Amino acid sequence: MRRLILEEPVTRAAVWSRRIGGFALAVTLIGVFLVRQQRVEMTAGLAVFGSGLLLALGAAGLAAIAFAMIWLEGRRGLGRAVQGLVLALAVLAWPGFLAFKAVLLPKLNDVSTDIEEPPAFSRSRAALAARGGHVPVEVAPATRRRQREAYPLVAPLHLDLTPEEAFEAVRKAAQVMGWEIVEAAPPGGRIGLGRLDAVDRSLILRFPDDITVRLRPRVGGTRIDVRSASRYGAHDFGVNAARITDFLEEVSAQAEAR
Repeated sequence: MRRLILEEPVTRAAVWSRRIGGFALAVTLIGVFLVRQQRVEMTAGLAVFGSGLLLALGAAGLAAIAFAMIWLEGRRGLGRAVQGLVLALAVLAWPGFLAFKAVLLPKLNDVSTDIEEPPAFSRSRAALAARGGHVPVEVAPATRRRQREAYPLVAPLHLDLTPEEAFEAVRKAAQVMGWEIVEAAPPGGRIGLGRLDAVDRSLILRFPDDITVRLRPRVGGTRIDVRSASRYGAHDFGVNAARITDFLEEVSAQAEAR
């Protein structure tokens, strides 16, 4: 006599977790592509990207429900639930990392080596055209002082080079960093200041960030100040401070190589 063996059904939460997780990954990648390639308006591209994140949250939630049902009722579908969770985490890992940094770091989107008298961005026709008419707003000194504890390495660089030599080191460092140099004015004129304005872009979404470098002659050398400002968002997640310190390290390396 045959015995009929009844298997527990596959939990639907596991099935839908995998489906929605895969869809979330596809939507997120499409959103990243649209924003990076500037195929649509920024807000539209970010809306697609945000939709992918919401779908990923839903997939993670369904995976959690599936795990509970598998544990309590002995249902099948563990593999599907794990796959759905992995897909969701693949989408949420980077935003989650940024959220963690947002908790640890001060809410700043404009960082300067000179807090009291930050370098000013060029307002020339060429600079405004390169920035799409955008000029970073001035930040109150009280707001800037928040960066002191969080970014102690963001400080002026003093080189034992003439302003002209320092300017060449700055220009070369900007090229090595892959910045788009918007305008460069060698030291000279009545007060002898030099300046370099540039645009850099974020790694994943290619958001533009604006940078200006000021060179000021000093007795026996040159002082270099840098200001980096995010064009979008109220929190830069430490990107501007990291950019400044990396750039000044590269300037030092270029100066030593002379």
